[in-house]
Amino acid sequence: MNTPEHSPLGRDTVYADRYDASLLFPIPRADKRAEIGVAEILPFHGTDIWNAYELSWLDSRGKPQVALAEFRVPASSSHIIESKSFKLYLNGFAQESVADTEALAETLRHDLSAAAGAVVGVVLAPVRAAAFPIVDLDGHLLDTQDVAIDHYGPPRPEYLRADASATAVDETLVSHLLRSNCPVTGQPDWGSVQIAYRGAPIDHAGLLRYLVSFRTHNEFHEQCVERIFVDLMRRCAPQRLRVYARYTRRGGLDINPFRSSEPATPGNPRNVRQ
Repeated sequence: MNTPEHSPLGRDTVYADRYDASLLFPIPRADKRAEIGVAEILPFHGTDIWNAYELSWLDSRGKPQVALAEFRVPASSSHIIESKSFKLYLNGFAQESVADTEALAETLRHDLSAAAGAVVGVVLAPVRAAAFPIVDLDGHLLDTQDVAIDHYGPPRPEYLRADASATAVDETLVSHLLRSNCPVTGQPDWGSVQIAYRGAPIDHAGLLRYLVSFRTHNEFHEQCVERIFVDLMRRCAPQRLRVYARYTRRGGLDINPFRSSEPATPGNPRNVRQ
């Protein structure tokens, strides 16, 4: 069964240090998308960017090698990859001899694409600060508003509203108050979110209350971002919309889902909390 409760999450685990592609645990996207009314024809484009900071292997002479890795899983893929299984899989290379980084990248691309059901982009980079520069997310910060909040879950899309009588605006909004929980273990997932849109002005206070209403919500990163995108489109009807969440890492991995009403290739702007 490829459901979260059958994944390695929340279970005692033996951390293998030899390569094993079967450790990857894919979870179908379709079930959670059905909850928010998303069918086979997706209302968005996008990708899930994973950054790995704990990737190591042995070269042909037995000397350990390390690299930073970026993985891009298309939103059009049929499955997400459960994060603990991803970590276990990557850890399996620790005592594995690999000819070179090109061979490693090809193995990663093959296995991850098979699990996700679509071609996964793989980039390996040397360990140096320039690989993932630290930047601020562009946009107006919502978090300084003087608002009272008393609801922390489940998400309340009714908080979202836009002034359809006003002139359309191009606006980018940012919040660092996004928090949700793993649906299996209940562990908190902390993130920052950037929302860029063109359309009727979205009420800032309502948007902040909506984002905070994820605080006790149980859902994977990718599913939260798709829920935010769909709720904004339905409630505020922007002409153009992008939602990009940058989550803090756990187990050497961070997950950064991006969804857009138009085809777009997001950058990978690691922020200070990552």
